[in-house]
Amino acid sequence: MYTAVLVVVIAVLFWIFKNANHWLYETALLGSKRFALPPGDLGWPFIGNMWSFLRAFKSPYPDSFMDSIISRYGNTGVYKAFMFGSASVIVTSPETCKRVLNDDEAFGPGWPLSTLKLIGENSFVGISYQEHKRLRRITAAPVNGYEALSTYLTYIEKIVVSSLEKWAYMGEIEFLTELRQLTFKVIMYIFLSSESEAITEALEREYTMLNLGVRAMAINIPGFAYHKALKARKNLEATFGSIVRERRMERERKENSEGKRRDMMDALLEAEDEDGRRLSDEEIIDVLLMYLNAGHESSGHTMMWAAIFLHQHPQFLQKAKAEQEEIVRKRPLGQKGLTLKEVRSQMPYLTKVIDETLRVVTFSLTVFREAKHDVKISGYTIPKGWKVLVWFRSVHFDPETYPNPKEFNPSRWDDFTPKAGSFLPFGAGSRLCPGNDLAKLEVAIFLHHFLLNYKLERVNPESPVRYLPHTRPKDNCLARIKRVA
Repeated sequence: MYTAVLVVVIAVLFWIFKNANHWLYETALLGSKRFALPPGDLGWPFIGNMWSFLRAFKSPYPDSFMDSIISRYGNTGVYKAFMFGSASVIVTSPETCKRVLNDDEAFGPGWPLSTLKLIGENSFVGISYQEHKRLRRITAAPVNGYEALSTYLTYIEKIVVSSLEKWAYMGEIEFLTELRQLTFKVIMYIFLSSESEAITEALEREYTMLNLGVRAMAINIPGFAYHKALKARKNLEATFGSIVRERRMERERKENSEGKRRDMMDALLEAEDEDGRRLSDEEIIDVLLMYLNAGHESSGHTMMWAAIFLHQHPQFLQKAKAEQEEIVRKRPLGQKGLTLKEVRSQMPYLTKVIDETLRVVTFSLTVFREAKHDVKISGYTIPKGWKVLVWFRSVHFDPETYPNPKEFNPSRWDDFTPKAGSFLPFGAGSRLCPGNDLAKLEVAIFLHHFLLNYKLERVNPESPVRYLPHTRPKDNCLARIKRVA
């Protein structure tokens, strides 16, 4: 009898505990509006659906997370969940993703507070729509403008060529680690004109620690990734704070020497809005932290995966290589390096290789928005204040848009233009990644020289893949870079 009573009590407590989030976030706060919510569940108190998310993304089958939701609730493209500490709606279809990313009246930035503490509340990911427009105006031309990209191309090509030559003599290297250092040097040059090896390497280590904490559980206890990331953030703030103050002092002393190359720091210090308001030190530091973090991670990973995929598919490698050889053959006498025109108009197949790599890898699995008011979407209501997760992986692996979606096949892009919302490697709408053109330029320059003169020999071609914080081989692609005739 006592055993039976105990079983009943445990069952009741389990039921109450399991439905706590439902009562708290739906019944208590929404009333009858809860009946218009998308299908799904809010999981356990505090934890929500995070355990199943982390379990899937720490396994060889990351898409099992969304697959299990779809198998339970149908292919609606909109699901309620409790993610990263908030009641949320996950959108997975091209139509819903396009709506959320483009409707600035209904959806604002919704990144978790833990993420904002790392990336910065004054950076692109945390500021209002109007402030975002203002910062994009300030930074667009110095990062993605034609003149700027033409200038950066020469430096990027120089560092790519020298890095490949160095790696060919180093024996076994962690290919991803070396690529991340390469792209970090590029972004440092653009933003701070800094080419100091020691400073660059020290900052890159801090950024690695910061990035590991962005997708980690927000546990601020020594030993956990988030705690280490917060410490890295403080170190980076101190470093960039001293640089900003020194630059301001130089400007006050009018030490603006002629011939000195202007960089993004100069642009941020000079920028002002129509009311004459300039950026504060804190705003400049947050913009730098965001740009420098985003500006090298995606490029380095994309370079590595493109090289891996081409190595795995010799037929695609030969086609891409032949295209680059043709560019060299057609060059006028006396031209020593790439031009922006060659990258943009003479590499159609390599562009397909890059797009297919971006699709298959899906560097950012999601972005966060927040409903500014109750929003109707696909027949469901997203309540005001709920987070909205735009789930890029589901969009990029939709078999209706991309047959055999897990297969790397650049030829799928032949005479194919994806419909709006079905290809989102850099997001979409007003908050499209501001450095997307620069990132693709870096990748194209690297692959041009890599395909012409080198090949990849992986030490552990069957190395397991990790999916958090970004998709990468567990051994960081331990390999040898071999020069070819």
